[in-house]
Amino acid sequence: MKILLLDVETAPNIVHVWGLWNQNVATNQIIKRGYTICWAARWFGDRKIMFSSRYEDTPRAMVKKVWNLINEADAVVHYNGTKFDMPTLNTEFLIHGLPPPSPYKNIDLYQVCKKKFRVASYKLDFIVQMLEIGKKVPHKGHQLWIDCMNGVESARQTMKRYNKHDITILESLYRKLVAWISGHPNQNVYNDDGVRVCVNCGSKHVNRKAYTFTSVGKYKRYRCMDCGKWMRGRFTQLSAETKATMLANAE
Repeated sequence: MKILLLDVETAPNIVHVWGLWNQNVATNQIIKRGYTICWAARWFGDRKIMFSSRYEDTPRAMVKKVWNLINEADAVVHYNGTKFDMPTLNTEFLIHGLPPPSPYKNIDLYQVCKKKFRVASYKLDFIVQMLEIGKKVPHKGHQLWIDCMNGVESARQTMKRYNKHDITILESLYRKLVAWISGHPNQNVYNDDGVRVCVNCGSKHVNRKAYTFTSVGKYKRYRCMDCGKWMRGRFTQLSAETKATMLANAE
């Protein structure tokens, strides 16, 4: 299974406004629309972090490179990418005349954190520092984006380090959360050697742990000894006669 870790950095829209609070900005007030500055990505399990920016490549070449990666991926891991990174890239694909990439699964770690945990902040930097697995590259804040847009080379190099390092902490967070991810693409579907593996992390260290029960079924229960994910077998352990009796009694 090919899992791509991906992060995108974008420039803000530049607009005319008459105030700073609760502004409604019309399209004819836009001086320059936002655009993708750069992206960084890594295949899960590889060491190499790939990177491209509109300053090192042409905008279309930058977009085509990330399109090629997504087109090859079975799943894409990101942080709030469902609402931001992936729609941003889809817009770039449309602008540059590229078709939709091959279908892939989104694994949004922001949504995992929001659904599974209650914390003071869901910012990526807060989460990874809380878990003691890293922190973001420090920078000057919004000024970094302004300097990049104005051609300051040192700012562009900082942005490159910032973007690539986000992939490092994103992978660390994915490893930390993988057992908590509901609806993760089933690793067994991509496993060709016939050995049962963990549905989420793909580990072969899966042990049988008694049974799990539903209202009308009894299933073998398993646990991954690496990530801790709980799983159940596909087939009920109840006989057809027992199941029919239970269903009849439930009516």
